[in-house]
Amino acid sequence: MITGAGSGIGRAIALRFAAHGVAIHILELNEAAGSTTVSEIIDSGGRASAHRCDVTRQAEVKSTFDDIARRERIHILINNAGISHIGTVESTSEQDFDRVFQVNVKGVYNCTQAVVGHMKSSGGGIILNMASIAGTAALADRFAYSMSKGAVVAMTYSVARDYISYNIRCNCISPARVHTPFVDGYLAKNYPGREKEMFDKLAKSQPIGRMGEPEEVASLALFLCSNEASFITGADYPLDGGFFNLRG
Repeated sequence: MITGAGSGIGRAIALRFAAHGVAIHILELNEAAGSTTVSEIIDSGGRASAHRCDVTRQAEVKSTFDDIARRERIHILINNAGISHIGTVESTSEQDFDRVFQVNVKGVYNCTQAVVGHMKSSGGGIILNMASIAGTAALADRFAYSMSKGAVVAMTYSVARDYISYNIRCNCISPARVHTPFVDGYLAKNYPGREKEMFDKLAKSQPIGRMGEPEEVASLALFLCSNEASFITGADYPLDGGFFNLRG
């Protein structure tokens, strides 16, 4: 089960897991985007279904999870739904702060709370959260976003500790800049006519000399949710092209 899989990283994860025989349930507020990903999976021979769900609404999340769990076991939850925001503490309005918190923090809480009971009663499971290097490193103009991703990292550790005895593993991935439709939209909006120039600048700001690709995040996600990673829990995995250790 994966939230926010209509495009970008979530879509890549859904396609990669489906290619390995995993039945996919996509929880997506954007119904059209979720349905498109499902169609891609089905067309390639996989199994998938889409469920309209607003992760900020606890009752809606619980109802969706309970409905799925009545029909089949939930082995894996990937909390991928999230939004970005650019601004300092001064330029971040209360409305923007609340909006980021509701999706990026409460959304993870709602989905995790809704699934752990099912996992406990069925012998265990795996929870994977999508965080960001912004959660543990100082990035300029990312006040609300950094706050939210720091909370995701902290929730990962807490859930991993509390449910280790129930055979529930919980980890998170913290990517650096990944080339997604969000990046293209951001450049088009803020640098019209200079998209390629700014794209190259952002790409070269990574020590490895390029942005990550959604498929690379999907590969790490697949590993962390596999039996090969059965000894890994309570870990935050940076997927950062050398950002943390190779700058300067």
